[in-house]
Amino acid sequence: MDWLQALILGIVQGLTEFLPVSSSGHIELVKALFGSNIEEGLTLSLTLHLATALSTVVIFRKDIVEVFKGLFQFTWNEETKFSWYIVLSMIPAVLVGLFFKDTIENLFNANVPLVCAMLVITGVVLYWSDQAKNPTGEVNGLKAFIVGVIQAIAILPGISRSGSTIGSSVLLGVERSKAAKFSFLMVLPVIMGAAAKDFLDIRTEGIGDLSISFLAIAFISAFVVGIFACQWMIAIVKQSKLRYFSYYCWAVALIGFAWYFFK
Repeated sequence: MDWLQALILGIVQGLTEFLPVSSSGHIELVKALFGSNIEEGLTLSLTLHLATALSTVVIFRKDIVEVFKGLFQFTWNEETKFSWYIVLSMIPAVLVGLFFKDTIENLFNANVPLVCAMLVITGVVLYWSDQAKNPTGEVNGLKAFIVGVIQAIAILPGISRSGSTIGSSVLLGVERSKAAKFSFLMVLPVIMGAAAKDFLDIRTEGIGDLSISFLAIAFISAFVVGIFACQWMIAIVKQSKLRYFSYYCWAVALIGFAWYFFK
């Protein structure tokens, strides 16, 4: 793999981590198009996800500080509730990661039919949520846990994490901008936890044949593109334009199926 492939992977990750079209699904499709299974997938995945996690930190730095403050307050106010709802939403994804890690990793091997099928489902969720009338509700404990379950399901390649969690929050009655904010903040602890585990594994197994320059290009491109994509996604959610991404998901799924079965 050369620098151009690293740049493309970074751009794809930066865009699709925040836009509701499934970053994992698109990365697997790009791998398939490159004709590479990328044995060093752990190192590359860690690099790309840390890059987009850093993008989230940059955009939501003030909100992240407020979340930490809320966790250590002794008064049960709205700030404290929101912080602990973030923690509650993490539980399903953590459990799935702990007990089904090997099963899930076997799905990440340029599995085009699975990715395309999941993209169809993502499109349905996006289209459905965009039809909801302007909700005005807040996040509560039950909603946080349900959205957490959705986030755990979105580990599957082709299910958009941002699309499914924002869409489900809107369908549960959460105001659109608050749904976007909660979606982007709730994934940070999960990403950081997974990154820490991957880092320990990499220290044992090594980074394989991927060069430092390759990883640096992938990281920088994912980080820069991620900053713009995150801001763009917030504006899209507020304007109720998620349905346009449902059309995109269905189109990619159709092209992917055609490419796989008729190549």
